[in-house]
Amino acid sequence: MAEFALIQDLVVKNASKIVLLVMDGLGGLPKEPGGKTELEEARTPNMDRLAAEGICGLHEPIGPGITPGSGPSHLALFGYDPIRYEIGRGVLEAVGIDFPLTPQDLAARGNFCTIDAAGNVTDRRAGRIPTELNAKLSARLQAEVKIPGVQVFVSPVKEHRFVLVLRGEGLDPALSETDPQVVGKPPLPVHPLKPEAARTAELVNQFIEQARRILADSHPANMVLLRGFAKYPSLPQMGDIYGLRAAAIAAYPMYRGLAKLVGMTALPAGSTLDDEFSALERGWADYDFFYLHVKKTDSSGEDGNFEQKVHVIEEVDGLIPRLMALKPDVVVITGDHSTPAMLKGHSWHPVPLLLWARTCRPDLAESFGERACTKGSLGRFPAVDIMPLALAHALRLTKFGA
Repeated sequence: MAEFALIQDLVVKNASKIVLLVMDGLGGLPKEPGGKTELEEARTPNMDRLAAEGICGLHEPIGPGITPGSGPSHLALFGYDPIRYEIGRGVLEAVGIDFPLTPQDLAARGNFCTIDAAGNVTDRRAGRIPTELNAKLSARLQAEVKIPGVQVFVSPVKEHRFVLVLRGEGLDPALSETDPQVVGKPPLPVHPLKPEAARTAELVNQFIEQARRILADSHPANMVLLRGFAKYPSLPQMGDIYGLRAAAIAAYPMYRGLAKLVGMTALPAGSTLDDEFSALERGWADYDFFYLHVKKTDSSGEDGNFEQKVHVIEEVDGLIPRLMALKPDVVVITGDHSTPAMLKGHSWHPVPLLLWARTCRPDLAESFGERACTKGSLGRFPAVDIMPLALAHALRLTKFGA
């Protein structure tokens, strides 16, 4: 992993264009032994051509055997050590919807969920309720929850997701999460992870109990789950590190938030893949680096829908000619982590990656898939090395030493 100071010393500016296309949760598993993964099952002639002309490999978002969350795995894609630069999901969601966080704020990512009469979770995402219903429920919580000593803000994000922000003195993010991560168990109480967070844990538990009462007559979203407690961080900016004018194109707020935290400009992205590629075309002249995020590969995997994940990959492949018509100098196509439909969640499996550029030395990978990428010259490598490789292939790094 190259240090930021070294990269800054080596960076040279030119007119090259880099695209990082991230299909969230791209990595998968076969449905049965000897079968194909979702990516291997998909018909991807355009990505296969880029893989055959470029170089391929499998990247580790955090490290071997470590299952990553979306925040740290994206930071790694952008070249940031995800262990050193840890960001809570709450801040990412809040920044993604342009919530004006202050130093007194504690943010958490919320899910509206469904619980049964016994108080056990039956659906951690409340059936992915429409955003319109989310907005009504968030407004109700905003109006009715009262906690002495703090201001409470509840803002809708998308579908079942919302942001909780508590504003007050001495709030500490060292809190456990309430999501049991499985159905059939009740939401967990919040516990302080260090003594200084005891008061904050008590305040959050007050919010949870009031939310339980307020939402009792709502269906399917009759309870909340909270995770990713965090305060606003200070991160090195991509423009300063890499000398890039960087833009983010992402329909989901969390990913816009993360991109903004590292210094990208979030472009209006619409809600469909066609919208996102149109945003890429509109912004092409104004930026050097484009991060384009596809969410539904991940959500299909989390839902255990192998066929839908295949369909999304194929839909992305059909749009690749629009990307290549812009004549990019470097294209990186990968995922932030693996989300096999078989497991219905994130996993530790390394993630397939292709890097296409005219400066590539072609390797033995002839298509884009997990097994094909094992033949690639990049091998199995840390995700934090992706940005230096992209810069090098864009001729944006000069020689080190005499």
